[in-house]
Amino acid sequence: MLIMRLMVVLLALVLVLSGGMYIFTRDRRYLRFAWQTVRFTALLLLLFGLLFVLERYVLVGWRVFV
Repeated sequence: MLIMRLMVVLLALVLVLSGGMYIFTRDRRYLRFAWQTVRFTALLLLLFGLLFVLERYVLVGWRVFV
């Protein structure tokens, strides 16, 4: 859970910085970088969420049967 919170805080920081750089320079590559960062973070959060569900329900349920 701590890793997921840290990722969200870092994502917010990256989005604010890249948005500020876009406003300052009007270079669209900062928007592209922000979008790629959002996609990558969403993928990682989904992966961590699936691992959390796997640990929480599947492995604990498996221990009941063993």
